[in-house]
Amino acid sequence: MKNLILTILFISLSLNLFSQIEPKDNDEKWNSLTIGILEGGGSFVGFDVELMVSDHLGFQVGGGIVGFGGGINYHLKPSIRSSFLTIQYWNQGTGQSFVQNAVGPAFVYRGKKWLTFQIGLAFPLSKGPAYPSNFEQTPIMLSYAIGAYIPF
Repeated sequence: MKNLILTILFISLSLNLFSQIEPKDNDEKWNSLTIGILEGGGSFVGFDVELMVSDHLGFQVGGGIVGFGGGINYHLKPSIRSSFLTIQYWNQGTGQSFVQNAVGPAFVYRGKKWLTFQIGLAFPLSKGPAYPSNFEQTPIMLSYAIGAYIPF
Protein backbone atom coordinates (compact mmCIF):
# COMPACT_ATOMS: atom_id res chain seq x y z
CA MET A 1 0.00 0.00 0.00
CA LYS A 2 2.84 2.35 0.86
CA ASN A 3 4.48 1.74 -2.55
CA LEU A 4 1.20 2.44 -4.35
CA ILE A 5 0.78 5.76 -2.57
CA LEU A 6 4.39 6.76 -3.32
CA THR A 7 3.99 5.78 -6.99
CA ILE A 8 0.82 7.85 -7.35
CA LEU A 9 2.53 10.78 -5.61
CA PHE A 10 5.57 10.65 -7.96
CA ILE A 11 3.37 10.39 -11.05
CA SER A 12 1.26 13.33 -9.88
CA LEU A 13 4.34 15.45 -9.19
CA SER A 14 5.98 14.60 -12.50
CA LEU A 15 2.81 15.38 -14.47
CA ASN A 16 2.52 18.69 -12.64
CA LEU A 17 6.18 19.56 -13.33
CA PHE A 18 5.98 18.68 -17.04
CA SER A 19 2.79 20.70 -17.40
CA GLN A 20 4.86 23.83 -16.65
CA ILE A 21 7.01 23.39 -19.78
CA GLU A 22 5.69 25.26 -22.79
CA PRO A 23 5.82 23.23 -25.99
CA LYS A 24 7.85 24.73 -28.83
CA ASP A 25 5.92 26.00 -31.81
CA ASN A 26 6.93 23.90 -34.81
CA ASP A 27 5.90 26.75 -37.10
CA GLU A 28 8.48 29.10 -35.52
CA LYS A 29 10.56 30.81 -38.18
CA TRP A 30 14.36 30.48 -37.92
CA ASN A 31 15.49 33.06 -40.52
CA SER A 32 14.71 36.68 -41.30
CA LEU A 33 15.19 39.32 -43.96
CA THR A 34 15.68 42.92 -42.84
CA ILE A 35 15.39 45.83 -45.29
CA GLY A 36 16.07 49.41 -44.31
CA ILE A 37 18.20 52.52 -44.07
CA LEU A 38 21.84 51.94 -43.03
CA GLU A 39 21.28 48.15 -43.03
CA GLY A 40 23.60 45.82 -44.93
CA GLY A 41 26.96 47.06 -43.68
CA GLY A 42 25.90 50.67 -43.27
CA SER A 43 24.58 50.97 -46.82
CA PHE A 44 22.32 53.91 -47.64
CA VAL A 45 19.59 51.36 -48.39
CA GLY A 46 20.38 47.73 -47.68
CA PHE A 47 19.29 44.32 -46.50
CA ASP A 48 20.45 41.70 -44.01
CA VAL A 49 19.64 37.98 -43.95
CA GLU A 50 19.88 36.28 -40.56
CA LEU A 51 20.13 32.53 -40.09
CA MET A 52 19.54 31.13 -36.59
CA VAL A 53 21.86 28.22 -35.73
CA SER A 54 20.52 27.63 -32.20
CA ASP A 55 17.81 29.03 -29.91
CA HIS A 56 19.80 32.20 -29.17
CA LEU A 57 22.64 32.36 -31.74
CA GLY A 58 22.34 33.71 -35.27
CA PHE A 59 24.61 34.81 -38.12
CA GLN A 60 23.81 37.60 -40.54
CA VAL A 61 25.17 38.85 -43.85
CA GLY A 62 23.95 41.70 -45.97
CA GLY A 63 24.61 44.32 -48.55
CA GLY A 64 23.13 47.27 -50.30
CA ILE A 65 23.92 50.47 -52.14
CA VAL A 66 27.72 50.75 -51.76
CA GLY A 67 28.23 48.52 -48.74
CA PHE A 68 28.22 45.07 -47.24
CA GLY A 69 28.65 43.51 -43.82
CA GLY A 70 28.02 40.67 -41.45
CA GLY A 71 27.56 39.85 -37.81
CA ILE A 72 27.11 37.36 -35.01
CA ASN A 73 23.89 37.82 -33.02
CA TYR A 74 22.84 36.70 -29.54
CA HIS A 75 19.05 36.80 -29.12
CA LEU A 76 17.71 37.64 -25.68
CA LYS A 77 14.83 35.17 -26.13
CA PRO A 78 14.80 31.93 -28.15
CA SER A 79 13.03 33.46 -31.16
CA ILE A 80 13.91 35.19 -34.42
CA ARG A 81 11.41 37.89 -33.40
CA SER A 82 13.37 38.83 -30.27
CA SER A 83 15.80 41.70 -29.73
CA PHE A 84 19.48 40.82 -29.75
CA LEU A 85 23.05 41.90 -29.09
CA THR A 86 25.42 41.76 -32.03
CA ILE A 87 29.03 42.17 -33.08
CA GLN A 88 29.07 43.50 -36.64
CA TYR A 89 31.46 44.32 -39.45
CA TRP A 90 30.63 47.16 -41.86
CA ASN A 91 32.33 47.83 -45.19
CA GLN A 92 31.21 51.06 -46.85
CA GLY A 93 32.12 51.23 -50.54
CA THR A 94 34.36 49.21 -52.85
CA GLY A 95 37.27 50.07 -55.12
CA GLN A 96 37.62 53.81 -55.69
CA SER A 97 34.33 54.41 -53.84
CA PHE A 98 35.63 52.69 -50.67
CA VAL A 99 35.08 55.06 -47.72
CA GLN A 100 35.84 53.00 -44.60
CA ASN A 101 35.29 49.76 -42.76
CA ALA A 102 34.52 49.28 -39.07
CA VAL A 103 33.64 46.70 -36.44
CA GLY A 104 31.64 47.03 -33.24
CA PRO A 105 28.82 45.99 -30.90
CA ALA A 106 25.18 47.03 -31.17
CA PHE A 107 21.78 46.43 -29.63
CA VAL A 108 19.05 45.57 -32.14
CA TYR A 109 15.41 46.04 -31.11
CA ARG A 110 12.86 43.89 -32.91
CA GLY A 111 9.17 44.58 -32.52
CA LYS A 112 6.64 41.75 -32.48
CA LYS A 113 5.41 42.47 -36.00
CA TRP A 114 7.95 44.10 -38.37
CA LEU A 115 9.80 47.14 -36.91
CA THR A 116 13.52 46.92 -36.18
CA PHE A 117 16.17 49.47 -35.27
CA GLN A 118 19.66 49.32 -33.89
CA ILE A 119 22.10 51.50 -32.04
CA GLY A 120 25.71 50.75 -31.24
CA LEU A 121 29.35 51.69 -31.47
CA ALA A 122 31.71 51.31 -34.41
CA PHE A 123 35.49 51.25 -34.27
CA PRO A 124 37.03 52.28 -37.62
CA LEU A 125 39.57 49.87 -39.09
CA SER A 126 40.75 51.72 -42.20
CA LYS A 127 39.98 54.64 -44.54
CA GLY A 128 39.65 54.42 -48.29
CA PRO A 129 40.19 56.73 -51.27
CA ALA A 130 36.64 58.15 -51.06
CA TYR A 131 37.06 59.20 -47.42
CA PRO A 132 36.87 63.03 -47.16
CA SER A 133 40.41 64.44 -46.82
CA ASN A 134 39.30 67.35 -44.61
CA PHE A 135 37.48 65.12 -42.08
CA GLU A 136 39.25 63.81 -38.98
CA GLN A 137 38.38 60.23 -38.03
CA THR A 138 37.15 59.73 -34.46
CA PRO A 139 38.27 56.59 -32.60
CA ILE A 140 34.63 55.57 -31.89
CA MET A 141 31.53 56.31 -33.95
CA LEU A 142 27.82 55.94 -33.24
CA SER A 143 26.14 53.36 -35.48
CA TYR A 144 22.41 53.13 -36.10
CA ALA A 145 19.89 51.70 -38.57
CA ILE A 146 16.15 51.40 -38.98
CA GLY A 147 14.06 49.08 -41.08
CA ALA A 148 11.52 46.30 -41.36
CA TYR A 149 12.10 42.57 -40.90
CA ILE A 150 10.27 39.58 -42.29
CA PRO A 151 10.75 36.13 -40.68
CA PHE A 152 10.86 33.21 -43.11
